Amino acid sequence: METGDPLVTAEWLKANIDAPDVRVIDASWFAPFISPVKSGKKVYNAGHIPGAVFFDIDDISDTSSPFPHTAPDSIKFSSRVRKLGIGDGHRVVIYDQNNFCAAARAWWLLRLMGHDEVAVLDGGMAAWQAVGGEIEDIPAIVTERHFTARVQSRLIKSTAQVEQATKNASHRILDARPLGRFLGADPEPREGLPSGHIPGSNPLPASDLVNPNGTLKSIEQLSNHFENSKQATITTCGSGVTACIVALALARLGNWDVGVYDGAWSEWASEPSRKIAQGQA
Repeated sequence: METGDPLVTAEWLKANIDAPDVRVIDASWFAPFISPVKSGKKVYNAGHIPGAVFFDIDDISDTSSPFPHTAPDSIKFSSRVRKLGIGDGHRVVIYDQNNFCAAARAWWLLRLMGHDEVAVLDGGMAAWQAVGGEIEDIPAIVTERHFTARVQSRLIKSTAQVEQATKNASHRILDARPLGRFLGADPEPREGLPSGHIPGSNPLPASDLVNPNGTLKSIEQLSNHFENSKQATITTCGSGVTACIVALALARLGNWDVGVYDGAWSEWASEPSRKIAQGQA
C-alpha cells in the first residue's frame, strides 16, 4: 500500500537530483482550447530541469480511442517509458510548467501501470527556479531501461463502472471541471458536447486545490474540501487530466485508491442516451 506524501519539495529534488536512481519527467501540457499556440514540447525545449525527459500525454495514450489522451495498454506504455530511460527501481519525480495540470496525470499513469516510486514536484518549474535550480534547453541523454507494467485496475474506471456507481451510490463522484461547466451555465470547450454533469456527482474544481504560487494546498487546507477523505471516490473532469489533481490531493490525505474516470465528460456526454444533470448537485 502506498503511503506518505505524493509530493516532494524543490529543495528535496535539488539535494537528490544526482542520485543514480532518481529520474525527472517534464509532463507539461496545455489544453489546445485554452493555449492553442503553446505546447508542452515547446516549453520543454525552451527550458527544463537538467536531465528531465519529456512525457507527452497525447503520445503516451491510446491513440486509437475517439477520446483525448486516454490511458494506453501496458505494452505501449512500457515501450514509451523505457525509451525515456524510466525503469524498475527508479524514483521518479514529475513536474510541469502549468500548475499541476498534467504532472498529476503522468503521476497517475505511472501508478496505474504499477510504478509506485513516483512523486510530483510541488510547485513545478516555478518552485525549482525559486530555490536556484538550474535550467537547460538541451534534450536529456537517456539509456533505455526495463519497465515492468503491472496494471492497477482499481485506479481506472470505465463508463459502465461510473454508471453503476450513480445507481448504487458505491462511490462519491467528484468533478474537477470549472463550476460553470458542471452547472451547465457555461459551454463545453470541446465542440459538440453539451455542458452539465454526471447525475449524482459533485463539483470540486481542481483550481480550488492549488495555491496561487502553483503549489498544492496544505493537508489542513485540503481537508476542508472533503467531508470524508477516505470515502470510496471516482474523479472525473473534461478529458481525464484535472481529475488526477483531485486524486493527487486525496492521496495526500491518505486515500491512494481513488479511481479516475478516464473517458471523463468527453466520453459520457458523447452518447445522447446518457443522462445529463444541470444546476446544483
